[in-house]
Amino acid sequence: MTLGNGSGELRGKRALVTGGSRGIGAAVVRRLLEEGAEVLATARTTAYPAPEGAAFVTADIRTEAGTQALAATVQETFGGVDIVVHNAGGARAGDSAVTIPDADWQDALDLNLLAAVRLNALLTPGMRDQGSGAIVHISTAALLPPVPVFAHYQAAKAGLESYSRALAAELAPFGVRVNALAPGRTATPGGEETRRRWASTDEDSGATGTPPLGREGLPGDIANAVLFLVSDQSSWITGTSFSVDGGEYPRN
Repeated sequence: MTLGNGSGELRGKRALVTGGSRGIGAAVVRRLLEEGAEVLATARTTAYPAPEGAAFVTADIRTEAGTQALAATVQETFGGVDIVVHNAGGARAGDSAVTIPDADWQDALDLNLLAAVRLNALLTPGMRDQGSGAIVHISTAALLPPVPVFAHYQAAKAGLESYSRALAAELAPFGVRVNALAPGRTATPGGEETRRRWASTDEDSGATGTPPLGREGLPGDIANAVLFLVSDQSSWITGTSFSVDGGEYPRN
């Protein structure tokens, strides 16, 4: 079977995608739909419609109450879930690492780390009981270069990757796989603003200008990688972090 050509690889699978109404999240929703999955997409507002064919619900997953409400909606909609893609993320840029307000640190942790922790705590018991499932946490390829104005964002994503490895070890005996996926610079509206602010720092960003593969990533590039990680094509892969960045941020 050829993955990614509307082959129905995910037919019968039930998927949740957070931050699924635009950019990378919307591309992920479309790819999962193309492969036959039923998809529930979430976002904090209705400002951007979810891709056609997906169910949609507004949810503020920065809060415990928001994650509880979303988990209840998943149960009501699907009766369970097979695929969870935690794509919601982001942070407000600070002025420096030492002046980022506590409230912005907490918001970055709530959205980029604790939302996944809380939602997984509610959804993984069902995955364990059914003996299968795939979880993908969207991180960032730019974890290592020091960028003071985004110290809170980088710290939260680093925590997400560490948590992913621990969760993968715990759930592997139950047939549930957990991986992180780390996009590099990707052509999305939110990403463009983040890169503009990132580039304004006086520190070396660690980026190489144009990625070695010669272009920015597209949302579909990230969606294709997510599709691989949630499909049976990666059935022996768990506890990893995949960089999808055109070679821009070597991790060794």
